[in-house]
Amino acid sequence: MARFVLVAGAWLGSWAWDAVVPELRAAGHAVRALTLSGLAERQGVPAGQSTHVRDVLGEAARPDARDVADVVLVGHSYGGVPAAQAAARIGDRLARLVLVDAPVPADGESCVARWADGGAIRAALRAHGGCWPPPDRACYAGQGLTDTQITRIMDRSTPHPGDTLTEPVALARPLRQIPATYVRCLRNPSGPDAEVAELLTGGRWRLVELDTGHWPMFTRPRELAEILVREAAGRETPAERAGP
Repeated sequence: MARFVLVAGAWLGSWAWDAVVPELRAAGHAVRALTLSGLAERQGVPAGQSTHVRDVLGEAARPDARDVADVVLVGHSYGGVPAAQAAARIGDRLARLVLVDAPVPADGESCVARWADGGAIRAALRAHGGCWPPPDRACYAGQGLTDTQITRIMDRSTPHPGDTLTEPVALARPLRQIPATYVRCLRNPSGPDAEVAELLTGGRWRLVELDTGHWPMFTRPRELAEILVREAAGRETPAERAGP
């Protein structure tokens, strides 16, 4: 049995995983979907990037998880940034990091410094009291979401705390040393393809492609859960273990 810690992307909370959690539990795994500080039911809690890393580490180390050796950290979109930093710190308890259509963080750099639309995000933070407002409906077009799903996402999204986007990332060790899987959502036109390609050469990362848009927990929850279960069950090959 693995213990999954699920971290959703910007503007979202634990509710985003509602259709995935039952699938993982039905497969016999322990699951905790996490709401990061400052979002959803935790809206208003001050948060920076380091706060979100502590959120993930705290969830991975909960007392009810002590009997579960294998922790699988799953970070969707922005959620992959704190998940990756936490994965670099939890040591042998980590079975695998799974990044779901997520940006690849770089040590010492903030999200806004690395993202192509970082300038626009900084402007939005200044215009909205230091928070990144949820996007309009057009953002979700062409991603395989139904109108009902888009409405639900928009109704439940909350502004994202801006300090989490401007505070630099702190990686305890290089990402290429971490056993990881990258889930690339093929209908999302943008993605960190060059960074992922470089990490795949190190021997400890695997690539899985899913024919859907950027929010597979809504559009393809069963298929996403199947991928997570399969990747949690997989063990590193000798080549992976010997990777740099």
